Amino acid sequence: MDTEVLPEQSTREETAVRPAPSDGDGDHERFAHYVQKDRIVDSAVLGTPVIALCGKKWVPSRDPKRFPVCPDCKRIYESLPKTPFDP
Repeated sequence: MDTEVLPEQSTREETAVRPAPSDGDGDHERFAHYVQKDRIVDSAVLGTPVIALCGKKWVPSRDPKRFPVCPDCKRIYESLPKTPFDP
């Protein structure tokens, strides 16, 4: 059995910069989203992220009354079946 020496190869280090993981494209800054009420309290007290009907995940920190309602959240909310307790 022969041993063959391979020609010297240079070592490359990957230096590509990858973007940090993101939980959305930032439009939660432009819209007010629909979120379960009990999750809002947890978020305010513990700083835990909430997940809107449209799937956006973030920690709310602004007054939602200052922003238009997210069109995706509104569409999803309006498509949900109404319960006897809904007005």
